[in-house]
Amino acid sequence: MTDVLVIGAGPAGLMAAETLAAAGRKVTIVDAMPSVGRKFMMAGKSGLNITKDEDIETFLSACGPMPEVMQTALRAFGPEQVKAWAEGLGQPLFTGSTGRVFPKAMKASPLLRAWMGRLTDLGVTFHTRWRWTGWDDDAVTFDTPAGPQRLNPTVTILGLGGASWPRLGSDGTWSKHFEQIAPFHPANMGFLVQWSEHMAGHFGKPVKAVALNAGQTSSRGEFVISAHGIEGGGIYEVSRAMREGASLTIDLLPDWSLDRVRKAVQRPRGKNTLTNHLRKALKLEPAQLAILSEFGRPFPQDIASIIKSVPITHSGPMTLDHAISSAGGIRFEDLQGFQVRARTNVYCVGEMLNWEAPTGGYLITACLATGRAAALQALVQ
Repeated sequence: MTDVLVIGAGPAGLMAAETLAAAGRKVTIVDAMPSVGRKFMMAGKSGLNITKDEDIETFLSACGPMPEVMQTALRAFGPEQVKAWAEGLGQPLFTGSTGRVFPKAMKASPLLRAWMGRLTDLGVTFHTRWRWTGWDDDAVTFDTPAGPQRLNPTVTILGLGGASWPRLGSDGTWSKHFEQIAPFHPANMGFLVQWSEHMAGHFGKPVKAVALNAGQTSSRGEFVISAHGIEGGGIYEVSRAMREGASLTIDLLPDWSLDRVRKAVQRPRGKNTLTNHLRKALKLEPAQLAILSEFGRPFPQDIASIIKSVPITHSGPMTLDHAISSAGGIRFEDLQGFQVRARTNVYCVGEMLNWEAPTGGYLITACLATGRAAALQALVQ
């Protein structure tokens, strides 16, 4: 009989495996993809932001509403613990100006290699291209290159991801093995915009150093003008509020007061067009001017007020296939801690759970924390 079976080799599953193996349990990890950590590796392409360097109360507040069991997991394994864990794998870190924490290597592969080495040293066994097909009574069943397989583990940890990035393995098809889940929604996603023709020359360009405001949620940073709409870190941080109906406005000069903008705009412009005048007086970049023109016209007499709060019109969120992560999944009321109420010694972790967190280090940290918390729960039950 298999002792501990971890299904899904993303951050949550790997952390659960590490915690259990370090406690002396015999752990087997299986994954449907040809290699482990596919989405983790994709995250590393933009620098692998593993956590946010802030106190735990600020961190939890930024994550938004979440169940007590999630908060407890994060209090036990939050930003400080994640940093110590990564450094323990031989990965020196640095903190950027926004508080985001990255490996100095600025990619995921060195950390993942070191992590896999640690797991191997702990005796963890890996099987790839094993696709979970559900249960047959108490047996866990798989389709594998060698044909159907059945395992009878003492403990099962499910870390199968959400419903975004299907090409990396997170397709949500696992949901059919549960009677009921919270419906999936895109999270940390861009929004569709029907651009006018003059915007085509700006596709792929970043809009930098702005403030984005949606309801009670704000972010400082940048976003990208894409052919489909608006995407990128700044948008992702306010995407939950936008998905829930809040209007988006963008402050193109967040470090300038409204009065300072007014005084600059009111300077004599001579023979300059209004666009050239704004470019020179306010030091606005072409992409900023394009956003102002697209959403601000016809300009009011007090154009400074629009510059400080450009109202963005969009057609709703991009689809799950284009989202960084997903909301929805296993409902916490169907769990006891992280254990599935309907199945003894079966635990769910990471993005399978009905929660969401913004990008910026929150998402990866929370996945690691839930994997660890579920493993610790399994050890005492």
